[in-house]
Amino acid sequence: MKRVFTTSFDGLKLHGYQVLNKDTNKWAITVHGYMTDAFSLSTKALHYYEIGYNVLAIDLRGHGKSKGNYIGMGYHDAKDLIEWIKYINSKYSDAEILIHGVSMGAATVMIASSLEELPSNVKVIIEDCGYTSALEQFKFQLKKLFNLPSFPILNIANIAVKIKAGYFLNEASPIDSVKKAKVPIMFIHGDKDTFVPFYMLDELYNACNTEKSKLVVKEASHAHAEDENPDLYWSQIDKFVNKYM
Repeated sequence: MKRVFTTSFDGLKLHGYQVLNKDTNKWAITVHGYMTDAFSLSTKALHYYEIGYNVLAIDLRGHGKSKGNYIGMGYHDAKDLIEWIKYINSKYSDAEILIHGVSMGAATVMIASSLEELPSNVKVIIEDCGYTSALEQFKFQLKKLFNLPSFPILNIANIAVKIKAGYFLNEASPIDSVKKAKVPIMFIHGDKDTFVPFYMLDELYNACNTEKSKLVVKEASHAHAEDENPDLYWSQIDKFVNKYM
């Protein structure tokens, strides 16, 4: 395993871990969730390595060993992800890439799916328990945790995020991105997810206009679909991925 670095569009030093396999041009990029780091997806990275992929496990901005003083909720992280793809392409011109994101990382990969800058050698995306939008996710949590309405709290928060981070919460909108996705996407959610609500799965899946697949993992809580049923999880992912890589 090798520590690697790239630079974000706004000059931050971003950190990741690279593990090379033998004689392959296939790559998997793993994208973690809120307040975790690259190691939180170690079992996913290991799976891809074991089936013959090179792996790049990244720390999102403001997480792990990457620089940054705010959390991007997927919006700026998607732009950072493009820089990581460019990093791979600068060293391995024949690379074929899949991206696998969980929770906020899933939001990141969905937002990236429609970006004009997304290189054409990104072949497939796996999103696991992502939210429809940062704004809707915060609305849900305000109601669930505190029984509070979104107005005026989120209106104030939206302005604060714009001042601090340079984007509005409503701009971190995976559901708008998947409508314009350029890459096949697999959507995964546990039906016992009470953090990112289960109903968001169908909203995202139905909005997506590219080739797609959906997997519901019964009894799985947030970000634990793989833990709840690893055989189902990986058999369905591998079946979907193998259509494109």
